Amino acid sequence: MTSQNDSHGLTPWHGTTIIGVKRGDKIVIAGDGQVSMGNTVMKPNARKVRRIGEGGPEKGKVVAGFAGATADAFTLFERLERKLEQYSGQLMRACVELAKDWRTDKYLRNLEALMIVADKDTLLVLTGNGDVLEPEGGIAAIGSGGNYALAAARALSDYEDDAEKIARRAMAVAAEVCVFTNDQVTVETV
Repeated sequence: MTSQNDSHGLTPWHGTTIIGVKRGDKIVIAGDGQVSMGNTVMKPNARKVRRIGEGGPEKGKVVAGFAGATADAFTLFERLERKLEQYSGQLMRACVELAKDWRTDKYLRNLEALMIVADKDTLLVLTGNGDVLEPEGGIAAIGSGGNYALAAARALSDYEDDAEKIARRAMAVAAEVCVFTNDQVTVETV
């Protein structure tokens, strides 16, 4: 998962696709397994989607996926776990507090990652700009293949009600189009 700065100062993420889909009482987050360095595949089966707080009081009730630098993402996973503990499992509150820290803390401000997080009720996108976004229509995607997966999922959502089927098919479309995304998909459901 690498990044490059474009001429506008924005950081487009290369090397992954993560999608979150909310349908009814089911939320799914899926991500591919490819780790790229430049134009080389370094690892085909990384796990970029995982349960948060499996050992803590929340016992895996929150799922998160990341796009960006791996070490940065693990730092954010750990911080999110601490915020969930601090705010008694309230995902929205924990994410808002993490986003505040991410934007203002001198160390965290340099982290290069985006996250999609979910519990049984809420699907959110977190950014280092301090954004905590609840996606329109219950579908969010990040990473280099995120726009492909997002478009596919939105098209499928008119015909399919199963969140996992939508996420898996959207990931397959992204893997067919984005060279930084593969078809080795991890799926977690809450």
